[in-house]
Amino acid sequence: MTDAELKQSCRQHLPGHRALTPAELFAAMGDWCQARDIAHDVYGSGALIQEFEQKIARLLGFDAAVFCITGTMTQATALRIACAERGSKLVALHPTSHILKHERGNHQLFDHFHALQIGDPHRPWTLSELQAIPDKLGAVSLELPAREIGGQCPEWEDLCAIKAYAREQGIHLHMDGARLWETAAAYGRPVGEIAAGFDSVYVSLYKGIGGMGGAMLAGSASFVAKAQEWFRRQGGNLYQRTPYVVAAAMQFDARLAAMPDYFKRTQWLYEALRDFPLLTPNPAAPHANMLHLHLPVSRERALEIRNRFAEEHSVWLFNGANHAALPGRCSAELYIGDNLMHLPDQRVREILALWSAALAN
Repeated sequence: MTDAELKQSCRQHLPGHRALTPAELFAAMGDWCQARDIAHDVYGSGALIQEFEQKIARLLGFDAAVFCITGTMTQATALRIACAERGSKLVALHPTSHILKHERGNHQLFDHFHALQIGDPHRPWTLSELQAIPDKLGAVSLELPAREIGGQCPEWEDLCAIKAYAREQGIHLHMDGARLWETAAAYGRPVGEIAAGFDSVYVSLYKGIGGMGGAMLAGSASFVAKAQEWFRRQGGNLYQRTPYVVAAAMQFDARLAAMPDYFKRTQWLYEALRDFPLLTPNPAAPHANMLHLHLPVSRERALEIRNRFAEEHSVWLFNGANHAALPGRCSAELYIGDNLMHLPDQRVREILALWSAALAN
């Protein structure tokens, strides 16, 4: 049985949202479209997609927003345009940024920009680290929350100082906001206030929102118009985007409304984890409804425990695991969504106890 089949066979899951089958998802999408008399867009022109783009722009406090099929295309394009506008091809990126870790050198191979690493791999980069770069930067990217370091975010005062410095220095400040919706509950502020001071913001339509895929890029009207043209040049001009937009739009408001509850559930989980020291959360206190659990076993052993746990208890503990700096240790990501919300407290504690016991053996 493959990992995907094993995961699908489990009756209970700790991370994420419940995954609908294609039949369930398409049926729900069809009902939603029929109730609203939705018509297909044509190359991005249509009431549904354009109204959704405008909704995202308003939420984030920007003039415009545009759909793009992938975040990979969205961010590399946004930073390319920013560099062209600012007269420098240098972009400062955290060592764990998605562009550096997961995009196979696209920014270099397509000659979008040149990357400079900023900050420590284990925490968000700081204003002083930005100020220490002597070169003229075209842009700097800040991920909120930073997934690869457990969903960490800078303190609010530090974030405000970064915004002010970028503005003073004429540096385009871009947000990798793939999970921006999650930070609103953590910061206790609306997303528009968090996004204020950024020159562009990318948000995902499928991660916390639970859509099929796709992203939005928000910015000034002229910036977004340039991005649209570059998306076309790169093959991103889909004939019809309706399925992706519907899958996100039909649950968007409900997901945003649930974010504070997801964060409260994450805070509860942190309290529960105090009784299980072999499951060590990072960060020490939650910054968003996601975290890393550091485990006292190798990555291979952690995956073996996960799979055996799924077979014996029909519980899926986590998706992937990463090697840690120390030998014989690893970390696993948990995103707190509907699955953990719907598990009774006592059942979660039972699962944590069984997991901890397996790690101790």
